[in-house]
Amino acid sequence: MRSAEDYIEMSGFSRQGLIRQLKYEGFSTEDATYAVDHITVDWFEQAARSAKDYMEMSGFSRQGLIEQLEYEGYTPAQAVYGAAAVGL
Repeated sequence: MRSAEDYIEMSGFSRQGLIRQLKYEGFSTEDATYAVDHITVDWFEQAARSAKDYMEMSGFSRQGLIEQLEYEGYTPAQAVYGAAAVGL
């Protein structure tokens, strides 16, 4: 669980994105999922953080940003929240 917490502190991650990252680091799907499901994370705030990062890198339309966030594994509601958090 420490690795999951470390990643959350570094950058915005969706639940699915964090599981993918942990699997990339060598954790099994089961262990990665367990870790992610047993840490305290506000996924809406993570979406807002990711949206801010994307807007700093490149310009996005509201719909484009929502689609990018959904592609990264955020739920539609989380993606809309993220876009709204950056003023889109």
